[in-house]
Amino acid sequence: MSDKARIVGINHVALEVGNIEEALSFYGRAFEFSLRGRGEKMAFIDMGDQFIALFEGHGQHSDGGRHFGLVVDDKEKVRQQLQNAGVKLLPGRGVEFRDPWGNRVQIVEYANIQFTKHPAVLNGMGCAELRKSPAALDELAKKGMPIEQ
Repeated sequence: MSDKARIVGINHVALEVGNIEEALSFYGRAFEFSLRGRGEKMAFIDMGDQFIALFEGHGQHSDGGRHFGLVVDDKEKVRQQLQNAGVKLLPGRGVEFRDPWGNRVQIVEYANIQFTKHPAVLNGMGCAELRKSPAALDELAKKGMPIEQ
C-alpha cells in the first residue's frame, strides 16, 4: 500500500470555447449527446459517468500536441459526420480534428482500447451492445484485469 493516492479515472474535461451555442451546434453535427446541465456561459455534455464541461472563455492559442481523446461506439460514423460538416481532419490515419476554438480532439473506438465502462453505465447510455475486441481483452487480461463479455 502506498502513501500516495491513485488516479482512478477522469471525471471530466473542461474546454474553453468562444460561444456556448456555437460549440453545442458544432459538436452536435458529429455526435449524439444530451446535456447534464446548462448555464448562461457553460454547458455539460453527459457521457454516463463522465462529462465534458464547455465554458465561454477569453480564447487560447492552439498548440500541436495537447489534445484529449473521445471514446465512441463507431469512429467511422464520426469521420463521415465531420466530413459532411466540412470539418478538416488532421493528417494521419486516425480521426483527429480541431474545433473552431483550437481544441484538438482525437476519436477512438470503444472496442479497440483498454478503457472500460461498467455494464450498468453502458446500459444507461443505451450502449449495452458494445463489446471489446480480442486485442483489447488480451491487453486487459495481461494487466490482471480480465473482462467477461
